[in-house]
Amino acid sequence: MSAPSVDALLMEHAELERALADPAVHADAGNARKLGRRYAELGQVVGAAKELAAVREDEAAARELAAEDPTFAAEAESLATRIPALETKLAELLVPRDPHDGDDVVMEVKSGEGGEESALFAGDLVRMYTRYAERRGWKVEVLDSNPSDLGGVKDLTMVVRSRGTDPAGVWSALKFEGGVHRVQRVPVTESQGRIHTSAAGVLVYPDTGADDAVADLIDENDLRVDVFRSSGHGGQSVNTTDSAVRITHLPTGIVVSCQNERSQLQNRARAMEVLRSRLQALHEAEQEAAASAERKSQVRTVDRSERIRTYNFPENRISDHRVGYKAHNLGTVLDGELDGVVEALQAADRAEQLAS
Repeated sequence: MSAPSVDALLMEHAELERALADPAVHADAGNARKLGRRYAELGQVVGAAKELAAVREDEAAARELAAEDPTFAAEAESLATRIPALETKLAELLVPRDPHDGDDVVMEVKSGEGGEESALFAGDLVRMYTRYAERRGWKVEVLDSNPSDLGGVKDLTMVVRSRGTDPAGVWSALKFEGGVHRVQRVPVTESQGRIHTSAAGVLVYPDTGADDAVADLIDENDLRVDVFRSSGHGGQSVNTTDSAVRITHLPTGIVVSCQNERSQLQNRARAMEVLRSRLQALHEAEQEAAASAERKSQVRTVDRSERIRTYNFPENRISDHRVGYKAHNLGTVLDGELDGVVEALQAADRAEQLAS
């Protein structure tokens, strides 16, 4: 995909500004939110383009004045030194974005090798992502959860949503989290104080919402819908009706479930939302080689050998093996301070895009 021209994006920004000023557009809240996000995203391009143009004009004017008054020469040189950085900033903004970058996200966290310790670590990851989302002003909705006996997580599905028109979007920050996360620490169940290694898996999908194009991927005849009673920690019944829903997509074998809403209809709607997102990710992986390569990096089996990141408690170290990122602030990272590793992954992705 080639990068769009600055003029084309300036024109699109102006058209969006006119559209968002029309009260009729806001009758469809979903569409208005989508347009608002795109407008905010393009606002960064417009701002960078205007700043670059202004500096270039000021430099040209200073050089003209310097021909008559040498005192303007220093100002012209100072302005000239700013231009390369502004050109680089604009070039980065013009790199074609992932079309899902502004989307919300469906996340699945699953325990793997390591038994109860893996489930406890999966719970730590859920808390890490939840706190990161809270710091970003995002909303987290847990759709389905299967807790372990010691308070960990065997598997959990949640949606992370942006509350406003954040131009970055949730997907742009969390799309790199898919894969196997490995932990090295002394488990609470270890009496000898030995360090154990276990793993948990994370799957990430763009939240497609009620996208009609995605809905076309689903044939109701391909679905098996089972209902059951919601249960809480330890299997205790927390609902006296069969409100929980499990949906199996027969052609692909994808199974999703939701039990956290009050009614069967609500749980079915939530489960369908997750199913649409998973089918969309699968469809794109089959249609686009690039998307396929990216999604193959996500966890297939929760095997320690397929790790993307290691959390080493004895050394207070977090390491992302894809970009060589290391930091000795594990405690703050698990408390939701994910900015450093997220920015390193985003920077590596931008560099790869610019190089290509």
